[in-house]
Amino acid sequence: MALEIKSIKGTQDVLPAQSYKWQFVERLFLDTARLYGFKEMRTPVFEETRLFTRSVGDTTDVVQKEMYTFTDKGGRDLTLRPEGTAGINRAVLQSGLINEALPVKVSYNISCFRNEKPQAGRFRQFHQLGVEMFGSASPSADVEVISFVNDFFAILGIEGLSLEINSIGCPTCRKEYHTALKQYFEARKDELCETCLTRLDKNPMRILDCKSPVCKEIAKDAPAVLDYLCDDCKAHFEGLKKRLDALNIAYVVNPRIVRGLDYYNKTVFEFVSGDIGAQSTVCGGGRYDGLLKSLGGNDQPALGFAMGIERLLMVAEAQGVEIPAPQPCDLYIASIGEEASIRALQLVTDLRNEGFYAECDTMGRSVKAQMKYADKIEAQFSMVLGENELAENKANIKNMQTGESCEIMLDESLVKFLYDDQIKKMTEALSMDQIEK
Repeated sequence: MALEIKSIKGTQDVLPAQSYKWQFVERLFLDTARLYGFKEMRTPVFEETRLFTRSVGDTTDVVQKEMYTFTDKGGRDLTLRPEGTAGINRAVLQSGLINEALPVKVSYNISCFRNEKPQAGRFRQFHQLGVEMFGSASPSADVEVISFVNDFFAILGIEGLSLEINSIGCPTCRKEYHTALKQYFEARKDELCETCLTRLDKNPMRILDCKSPVCKEIAKDAPAVLDYLCDDCKAHFEGLKKRLDALNIAYVVNPRIVRGLDYYNKTVFEFVSGDIGAQSTVCGGGRYDGLLKSLGGNDQPALGFAMGIERLLMVAEAQGVEIPAPQPCDLYIASIGEEASIRALQLVTDLRNEGFYAECDTMGRSVKAQMKYADKIEAQFSMVLGENELAENKANIKNMQTGESCEIMLDESLVKFLYDDQIKKMTEALSMDQIEK
């Protein structure tokens, strides 16, 4: 029978066979964030549309082509968030966090929505990990954010990523650069796509970010922004490189990085992989010093980054990074009859309270079927309870891998047995680790 309702194109279900990988990456990210002093923030999935048109920029692909925008029953113009930075900035202003001790440092784990053409590594609902840092104009803050990403990838075990950096200047020096870009693209405007023709007057830098192959080819010989930086932006960029060198973080200067959102200024960066095809950017970020002011707050420097979980896991898989599988069932207790079923339920409840993963039958299966199920869930040990076991308050516990079994008293002896087994496994693991070293 064919399914009548299926998932929407461009979305995906994260099933149990994969979700543990997501959980591992998310926990690792939050652990790294803690070391750097970033504390988690959670914002609504939808915001007023003008938040994104004002911050992301009305000449960007995101605003022009990709946002999921709708009018609610109250007549309000709302949008599912296409990225995380705008909402975080709104929340920091609205909550008054920006008035607390600086720098303010927050992290996030969110779902985002863009109406893009689905392809490998690109979904219409996707998930981002990121941080935002408010209050510091120093290139040291830029390096701290980049160092966070670098450390996270190293801890996860991902290798071979290329850090590409650029400076796209400030509003002062960008005016001259925009003039040079406009002159360059004007000479070939008949070849530009329709979208880029509208950008030519409003924001010619957006043409550098166009996905059209024709526009990309034209943009190859466009003036480079680094040649137009003012003294302050040059000094900031040199300070960034000096600090990256001091931390032995390798980088490549790529003058073509502009990022796809209008709020960026000065430092922009990307971590790029060669393992996942066309969608090679795993993480991107930079400065957006004027964003808080544009949203009605005081002028405060700020910066951050975001990385897609989907692409991150694609790189991890391509590189063979081992993500620990979830702990299998410690003990499955099979039962014969109602009284034994009730006793099994009591025992697994006690074991769960002690932190063990324990299961018992809830399907009314035969003992043979129960043991088959214990195999399927890869239970480490199994036990069968019947009238004799209940009467004597003891049973045989079986190692499902070796087939060995021993008699054990129920209650406290059962808990002690599983604790001793865990200690044995930990000791063996530590011994193997010492041998490998």
